Amino acid sequence: MRLTFSSPLFFCLLLLPFFAVAAQIPPSPALAVKAYVLEDFNSGNIIASYNKDEHIEPASLTKIMTAYVTFDALHHGHLKLDQVLPVSEKAWRTEGSKMFIDPKTPVTVDELLHGMIIQSGNDASITLAIGVAGSEEQFADMMNKQAAKLGMTSTHFINATGLPDSNHYTTANDLAILASALIRDFPQEYKRLYSVKEYTYNKITQPNRNRLLWLDAAVDGMKTGHTDIAGYCLIASSKRDNLRFVSVVLGAATEAMRISESQKLLNYGFQFYESTLVYKQSQTVNTLRIYKGQDKTVAAILNNDFYLTLPKGDYARVKANMTSQQPLIAPIKAGQEIGKISFALDGKTINEQKLLAAKTIQQAGFFGRVLDSIRLLLNK
Repeated sequence: MRLTFSSPLFFCLLLLPFFAVAAQIPPSPALAVKAYVLEDFNSGNIIASYNKDEHIEPASLTKIMTAYVTFDALHHGHLKLDQVLPVSEKAWRTEGSKMFIDPKTPVTVDELLHGMIIQSGNDASITLAIGVAGSEEQFADMMNKQAAKLGMTSTHFINATGLPDSNHYTTANDLAILASALIRDFPQEYKRLYSVKEYTYNKITQPNRNRLLWLDAAVDGMKTGHTDIAGYCLIASSKRDNLRFVSVVLGAATEAMRISESQKLLNYGFQFYESTLVYKQSQTVNTLRIYKGQDKTVAAILNNDFYLTLPKGDYARVKANMTSQQPLIAPIKAGQEIGKISFALDGKTINEQKLLAAKTIQQAGFFGRVLDSIRLLLNK
């Protein structure tokens, strides 16, 4: 038997003015690019997209995954920021953009991260890959495994740089997943590195190719990419108040166009959408009855902060409904799914979240279990 009942949010929403009407917003912008995605960081919702699942060459946007895997190695103690890595001849001779490392000059992991992220150095990317995995090929295998964990289902990496290869591909949707994951999982590294406007190494100063860092104070990172096949690409992240958007623009004809089209996309999101924190992580959504347990109730919670990102004005018309798995019989483990909460707009479900037990509930003693067995029989 499944018991359906309304959450506290539902009751609050019923008290809102009955005359709330649907928000009127224009369609997503038509951009002069091959593909794009605008994703709300808080909710993970795709606000606008075009050709989001089409295979593309990621060019230097690849280096976001190179950075992700390197940050993960640092967090697990496999690397240290002040650790010196040897520069291989392969890295030194690599084509494309460089930070101009020298096999004869010691270079640290931290310097290499700056050179890869700010200067887009292919030589830095290869050196980090070898430092983490022993070879670029083994590092690419790590990249693919991480992509699978993140849910990047249409991506395959061959190298750490983004240099062209027919088997090196991704999609705008997968790149949005990756960019948001890096910001979420490594916020300190993102803040420290991705907003830096220029970096000097080996007496050579190079600017960050993400020109939005100069044009829009709300933009605090991400990464550019370019090859003849890929065109001019840019992933940008912008935060205003509690709302952050990640934009992915692929295949613009010029460097200036990838900037202008990215700005159009971000401005569209901020102008017409808003993000509302509905429940905080571990906040009690409701309290559910437990049978045959040492405790009679358990709090139902969400695993993460939960946001709804909707056209401005639409949140007032959202209704929430909760279903629990009844009867709930001990033992119940902390984190066990015990129900769901769904959110509907104009009768259409727009989101559904699992509800988890806030704590472990052990079985009651013999007499407690017998009494609850009788109660369950009487309730049938």
